[in-house]
Amino acid sequence: MSNQQETIERIQQVKAAHEAELMAKANVVGVGIGFRQQKQTRTDDVVLVVLVEKKVPRAQLAPKDIVPGQIDGVPVDVQESGRITPQ
Repeated sequence: MSNQQETIERIQQVKAAHEAELMAKANVVGVGIGFRQQKQTRTDDVVLVVLVEKKVPRAQLAPKDIVPGQIDGVPVDVQESGRITPQ
């Protein structure tokens, strides 16, 4: 099994364990697995992606609504997606 495959399986476990609590945070519209984004550029780092409608400064969030930078040792990347509506 490749290193990346192991990483993805680990992220899937963390996603399954924490998705409900992440979705309960204000502004969160989705949770998935993807590549870290840095300044609009995709990196090769596979991470747990938390999609938010709009990124807001940490200081404007209630402590319960702050998305951690890491969950159970898995890196987390918060990405702005805009509003997601079913088609």
